[in-house]
This record gives sequence, structure tokens and C-alpha cells, in this order.
Amino acid sequence: MAELTDSNPGTATSTCCAPEQQATCCEPSEKDGCCSSDSSTCGCSAGQSDEPPQSGEEIREVVRDRYAAAATSVPSEGGASCCGTDTVLSEEEAKVFGAGLYGKGEREGLPDTATMASLGCGNPTAVAELNAGETVLDLGSGGGIDVLLSARRVEPGGKAYGLDMTDEMLALARQNQAKAGVENVEWLRGEIESIPLPAESVDVVISNCVINLSADKSKVLAEAARVLRPGGRFAVSDVVADDGMDEATRNDVEQWAGCIGGALTRGEFERALRDAGFDAVEIKETHRVNDQAGSAIIRARKPQAAAGI
Repeated sequence: MAELTDSNPGTATSTCCAPEQQATCCEPSEKDGCCSSDSSTCGCSAGQSDEPPQSGEEIREVVRDRYAAAATSVPSEGGASCCGTDTVLSEEEAKVFGAGLYGKGEREGLPDTATMASLGCGNPTAVAELNAGETVLDLGSGGGIDVLLSARRVEPGGKAYGLDMTDEMLALARQNQAKAGVENVEWLRGEIESIPLPAESVDVVISNCVINLSADKSKVLAEAARVLRPGGRFAVSDVVADDGMDEATRNDVEQWAGCIGGALTRGEFERALRDAGFDAVEIKETHRVNDQAGSAIIRARKPQAAAGI
């Protein structure tokens, strides 16, 4: 990397591209790395437009790329991050995202690659109150830690599904399942806006910091309600935005892919769940993940079918 210089007090510069191009780069130490080889642009300007993301597909592709990079980084880097600012979790990010949010006893018996691939902001299996014989679905299952933990909890007679749209994550999850020796698991490739399962086929839907990544959260929640049996439970960990989150953060695709920009506020989440047909909605913040957002446990229930229906 070329040497950084400081020709103006308080301004870090780089030899790789002009100062006006460096203005949109990340930290001073990253300015050389984020400037393109032709010195015409800086990579960290991606997503900093004043305009909102153009489409759900644009968001989906940014998220897919970050998840794929996180999955492939696990064996070589020793840790991964989707809900963070880089592929590998920093020390600060590890305090609010990842495997550190699980108890040591829960992680016993799981391969290191399952815990290192944990990208979430909570521990939904700890609040889902899973029972033997139940069927559970994890939306955005990633490296599989929540699916494997759930599969253990619903034994005997239960089953855990893991749904993910990223081939690299599904491959890693299958490897982790084989290492853990857990049998009552099935992996599904697909998007959380269109769950590839029949209606009323699962007892519990869980998710760990994934719903905020969707561009169509109403569809995700409607799909969750569709696949749940009457009386079924929705128990997720997700990022909840403060009411005053600024528009620049909301419109930044990288902040969206980092689990912050696309997050719903508490009121928006409550309304979206009720609109999807859920009741008994409960949202409880557990810890802060950003100066404009916190991680929360979000619970709801699909009402029991009326008598005679």
C-alpha cells in the first residue's frame, strides 16, 4: 500500500488518487485500498447516494455478495460478518453481532466453522421456547448455528429447516451439519419473501438479524404467517431502528447490507406483524448495535383457527 500523507492538518490523503476522490472513502488507513486502479473512483462511495436503493433486486444482490464473502472467509479468516462493516468481525462488532451472543454451553458440540459463521444480532433459539416434536424454520439460516441448535431442542420427533438464498452459505451449513452429526435438518435454497414450504407446515419461525435485509418485509412476514400452523409462534432477533434514523443512513445500500439502513422502527414492525395477521406482538430491545439502532427480541403468534373452520 502506498504511504499515506497528511499535507493538511486533520486531513488524511493518499498517493493513489486525488483528494476530491478520496473524500468519500472510508477510514484514512483505507483510502489507498478503496481507490480503483485507474484512480477514477473510490470504492467506499458505493451506496452513499442521496437516492434510495433502486430496487429490491439491487439490495438482494448486495446482500448476497456480502453473505457469500462471509461464508468463504470463515475457514481462512477465523470469523465473518454480514451485519458489520467488513467481511471479518472487528473487536467492537463482535460485542454486538456473532457467536458471542450464545452461551458457551450452547456452542458445545458445534464445529468452530458454525460458530465463526454466526452473523446475527441475537440468539433466537433462546427465546423461541422450542419443544420436542415441533417443526421449526430459520429464515436466512447462514452457516446453520440456529438450525443446528433448534434441531437439538426439538428432538425427539422434531425437525429444523434452514432457508438461505446463498449457495456458499448453504454449502457451509451442510458441512457444519455433517461435523455436528445432526440428522433432523433439511436445507432449503430460496428467498425469505417466497418460502418454499406448504401452508401451515411449521410450528415456529425463527430468524437472526435477516428480516431487516429484505426490501419487502411485509411479504416476508406474510410468508411467515402462511407457513405457520394456527397457534404457531414467530420468535426472531432483529435490528430495530430508532424513530429518528437519518435518511442518509436509510438510503445507503452498504448500511442496508450491514443490517442497519433497512431496519424497521418498533412501530413499523408492530404494524407490519399485525397486518400480516399476527397477534400477541412483543418487541424488547436487548442491546445497542449502532447509535441509531438496537437489537431486539421480537415475538408474535398466529391466531388459533376459529372453531368449526
